[in-house]
Amino acid sequence: MAKPATILIKLESSEGTGYFYVSKKNPRKTTKKLEFRKYDPVARKHVLFRETKLK
Repeated sequence: MAKPATILIKLESSEGTGYFYVSKKNPRKTTKKLEFRKYDPVARKHVLFRETKLK
């Protein structure tokens, strides 16, 4: 059976609030870790979110 093309990843806030987004990623095309500036409602501002493993 073939592996799925996309995996689920967790984008965790660099602010340390514990807030995270869940997103999909194709690891064959995007080999580096994703980083986005997104809104953190706990910190109430846009911060950097970095990719971590979804457990």
